[in-house]
Amino acid sequence: MKVVLLQDVPKLGKKDQVVEVAAGYARNYLFRRKLAVEATADALNVVDTRRRAEAAKADQALKTAQEMGAEIAGRTFTIHMKCGSGGRLYGALTAMDVAAALAEAGYDIDRRGVDIKTPLRELGITDVSLKLHPEVNVSIQVEVLAKQ
Repeated sequence: MKVVLLQDVPKLGKKDQVVEVAAGYARNYLFRRKLAVEATADALNVVDTRRRAEAAKADQALKTAQEMGAEIAGRTFTIHMKCGSGGRLYGALTAMDVAAALAEAGYDIDRRGVDIKTPLRELGITDVSLKLHPEVNVSIQVEVLAKQ
C-alpha cells in the first residue's frame, strides 16, 4: 500500500515522502498514530502544493537576505560603551550589542548570526561577520566609542 508520510518516520522515510508499506502496518501503526495518510490524488496534490509554497517562501527569504546584505556590506556602525581610564571597556563587545546597533539603524538581525572574530575589550574598530541566511554572509565594521 502506498502512503504519504506526514512526519519523519525512522527507518521508513521523511515528511511528504511517498513510500510503499504493508497494508497492516499502514492501518495499525501509521494511520492510528497520524504519521501517514493513504496516497490518494488529493493527498498527493496537498503535498505538491505544500512543497511549492515552502520553496517560494525559501526563495523569498534568500532574496530578502541578499538585498539586506547588499545594503550593509562594508558599512561601519558605531556603538557607545562605558569604559574606564585608558580606553578599557567594562566587559566586552557582545553579539547582542552589535544586533542592538543594527536594530537602531533599521536592520533586524538575530544576535546568533553575529560572529565577532576576536573579543573587543578596548575602544577601536573591529570586523564582524553577519550570517543573514545560510547562503548569505556579509562583513561589517563596528567602531566602539566611549560613552559620554
